[in-house]
Amino acid sequence: MYAADQKTMQTLDQYTMQQLGLPGAVLMENAGNAVVQEILNDYPRHKRILVISGQGNNGGDGFVVARRLIDFGYEVLLCFIGKEEKLKGDAQIHYQVYKNRHLPLYHHQDGEDQIFAFVRDADVIVDAMLGTGVSGKVRSPFYEIIKAVNESGKDVISVDVPSGLNSNTGEVANIAVTAKKTITFAMPKIGFFVGDGPKVVGEWKVADISVPESIVETLQLKLPKLIDSETAKESLPKRKKHGHKGTFGHCLVIGGSKYYVGAPVYTAKAAFHSGIGLVTLAIPETIYSHVAGTCHESLFFPLSDTGEFIDPKALETIDYSKYKTIVFGPGLGRECDGNAMLETLLKKLTTQTIIVDADGLYFLKNHLNQLRHYEGNIIATPHPGEMATLTGKSVAEIESARLEIAKHFATEYQIYLVLKGHRTILATPEGKLWINPHGNDALGKGGSGDVLTGLIASLVSQQSDPLKAMIAASYYHAIAAEELGKKSSNYGVTPMDIIQYIPVLFGR
Repeated sequence: MYAADQKTMQTLDQYTMQQLGLPGAVLMENAGNAVVQEILNDYPRHKRILVISGQGNNGGDGFVVARRLIDFGYEVLLCFIGKEEKLKGDAQIHYQVYKNRHLPLYHHQDGEDQIFAFVRDADVIVDAMLGTGVSGKVRSPFYEIIKAVNESGKDVISVDVPSGLNSNTGEVANIAVTAKKTITFAMPKIGFFVGDGPKVVGEWKVADISVPESIVETLQLKLPKLIDSETAKESLPKRKKHGHKGTFGHCLVIGGSKYYVGAPVYTAKAAFHSGIGLVTLAIPETIYSHVAGTCHESLFFPLSDTGEFIDPKALETIDYSKYKTIVFGPGLGRECDGNAMLETLLKKLTTQTIIVDADGLYFLKNHLNQLRHYEGNIIATPHPGEMATLTGKSVAEIESARLEIAKHFATEYQIYLVLKGHRTILATPEGKLWINPHGNDALGKGGSGDVLTGLIASLVSQQSDPLKAMIAASYYHAIAAEELGKKSSNYGVTPMDIIQYIPVLFGR
């Protein structure tokens, strides 16, 4: 499934109407009926429903919703905000059909406040005010009406896009409808997954209105894809029934310090719980005894240290040829000479995949130009703060343009990128983008990133395809958090809980 911006959706609609011959009024009828079907499923008992429509195409969808709900016996009032003479095209057609049937209609005029009483009296509110056309601040009277809708506490169903949300950037300039559910058409909008989008869209669902997804391929449009359960399952390595520990790959994890003992342990345990054959922990001698007592599955390569951190010269003593994947960074600490360590790795490694995470990313910023010449695959897994360090931008700048920055960085330095966040972005050296639409605040704990790194390392070690590993790891990492949060609460889910739940998900 793709995610689209406003311009792309206009292109898809125009192609469907002009090239395929399906009239816009039919598409609008399909859209309205799709919303009605969701309301029938969610609210089978007849409710008082208030449909608030603007004068654009989003309002036209609302006219269909109001008419069809009345046909199904619901008590409906359509509130129209705008000027009848400004209605045009398909929206004007469906408005006229509604009026011709003499169905309940309130035409809101500036200065009137009756609509606020309608908001208070409704059981369910359908938001068809502004749709995808928002850029900048919401003006009066929509601002006041949206504020009243949000404060009412009523269930709100948004049509296509919550009013006030920029469907391209996810920006809410001053106010947006906070929907319980958003029924969007043809494909989800990019703004659902970036910026403020996840805060206001609620549960989202894509409705088929006869705009075929195949148009994307026909027109060769470059759109980000969403990771779904089918894609994630297909991205898992196939388990060989007669395999042995050598079959399923060997990963070396370089990290740990006196102050960060748990990070490499989480990485190793996540790798073991997701199918890897062998993990060797290359950790400072000063923490070896403690880590060895908590991670019995691992092999160990104790490294000479400064008493707190790994001695960079110790990396020269490792025979890297036996490892398929190298993880660099979990618990490393920023006070060590990580630059010298990276120099060693980039010099000695050729075909292995290197996954740089955590403190390793702090040092990676000094080696970016070298990455273009590395013959193997490099995967970087920054959170927004680490991405800001890598790019020299502020966290606010990163968050305001996650997709664009991720794509540019991955193509510029020819690496694979996992830009973590509430909705994680994956980018490839070729400029392909994937969005993980799952995850929650249960992952907002120290160690969660180390778990994700271990999953990626494990899956790369088993199949050698970085993109498939990133897709499956990020998806199941997020799904584990969602499902565990429902079983108990998001407060108590720990990184170890995630690790132990991964085999359950893989086994489905």
